[in-house]
Amino acid sequence: MKSNRRIIPKPQFKLQNILQRLLKEPILYTEFLDLLKEATDALYETPELEFELLLSNGLPLEFDGDFVYLKTTKTPIEEQTFCIVDIETNGGSAKKGYQIIELGAVKYKNGEIIGKFESLVHAREIPPYVQEVTKINLKMLEDAPRLEKVLKEFKVFLEDDVFIAHDIKFDYTFISDSFEKFHLGKLLNRKICSIDLAKRTIQSEKYGLGFLKEVLNIQVDNHHRAYYDALTTAIVFEKSLSNIDGSKIKTVEDLISFSKSDNVINNHKKEDINETKIHQIKAFWKKL
Repeated sequence: MKSNRRIIPKPQFKLQNILQRLLKEPILYTEFLDLLKEATDALYETPELEFELLLSNGLPLEFDGDFVYLKTTKTPIEEQTFCIVDIETNGGSAKKGYQIIELGAVKYKNGEIIGKFESLVHAREIPPYVQEVTKINLKMLEDAPRLEKVLKEFKVFLEDDVFIAHDIKFDYTFISDSFEKFHLGKLLNRKICSIDLAKRTIQSEKYGLGFLKEVLNIQVDNHHRAYYDALTTAIVFEKSLSNIDGSKIKTVEDLISFSKSDNVINNHKKEDINETKIHQIKAFWKKL
């Protein structure tokens, strides 16, 4: 007689499960390799190669004797390098064939800008709406480097720094998908959304970048250009850091957790769409 009991499949073990454990404790290297063998989303059968891939993709792993740990669990905020990034694109998704047309970033550490990255990217198409918002036209991109070249250079620039963007989901995903398109791996860097952090540290009616510029009296021109928006975001981020409780939020992972916490200053039930990025008419996100 057949049983009517429903068989519940065992959850798959993935790389994310390893990361969740690393957030709690270091892992013995030999055990770490065994866990990589179990991960169903690992790319390599050889765990040592998979470990190297994790490092290449920006996961901040470090050794302490025979143990592997996540550097951001121990690194004080003032000792961490943050890479603040902004992109302009000609559409809403790299997976749908759209691309980055400008990439800008600044490296921030303990109150100082210690590095910058800025590049237009060659493209054959820019919708009129995007040209109007960004003031980037095809003539400006004629002699710009190809996307693959810009991505390779940016990957070297980024290293395993903490990735910050104003609307992290868009920038992080678009760049990661673009990396994968050119077989450059994907982003595994730890990340913080500066909108989320600002909502917990800065009193404001809205949290779009343009609005925060006015609230904080940030004197940076060329809104909707990648490098200058990255620079503005860095100033917003610095303001957020100045408003946190340093006695409670000490490490980078403390800061990441706080940015996702329930400690929102203005707990609006309905988010204003102008706080996010809107890309193209109706469907695509781009900063307003």
